[in-house]
Amino acid sequence: MEYAILGWPEDGPTLRLDYEVFSYAGKFVMSNSGKAVARQDDELVGAIAFNEDRTDDETVWLRYVTVRADRRGDGIGAELARFTTKSIHERGYRRVKIAVNNPFAYQALYHAGFGWTGEETGIAELVLEHPAEQSKSTYQSGLDVFRDRDLSADEESFLAEKRGSKPPSS
Repeated sequence: MEYAILGWPEDGPTLRLDYEVFSYAGKFVMSNSGKAVARQDDELVGAIAFNEDRTDDETVWLRYVTVRADRRGDGIGAELARFTTKSIHERGYRRVKIAVNNPFAYQALYHAGFGWTGEETGIAELVLEHPAEQSKSTYQSGLDVFRDRDLSADEESFLAEKRGSKPPSS
């Protein structure tokens, strides 16, 4: 797997993704965010769009993370988030944040070293931050927020499996 930063927000990179296999495809044609990608055998398998926080010049937000539909669950999103976050920190930013709206994304970002801040934003999104302490109680309290929602059968099963578990290691 190859990971790369296509460009930083000020570079205005754009990326055309097939909307039939990538969620949020339309968000990647916008030029106001940086882009990072994951490729395997010269095929694009994941992408992240990110930009600086409007009110805190030490913070960058991962705005959209997408992985090919047929590759979800392979750990690509977590690895791409880890690579992108490392690159952002190397550029001098202190914090990287992301808002997630489902337990699968929550789990993947924990794998990438993020932790729940206890904050919610937008429409039912939990704010995660890197670097973060990853305590079992904070991890489980974030999962509990999802447990109180109207969930798919897959989400309910996933959350039942994670009840009482420690955060995934990054």
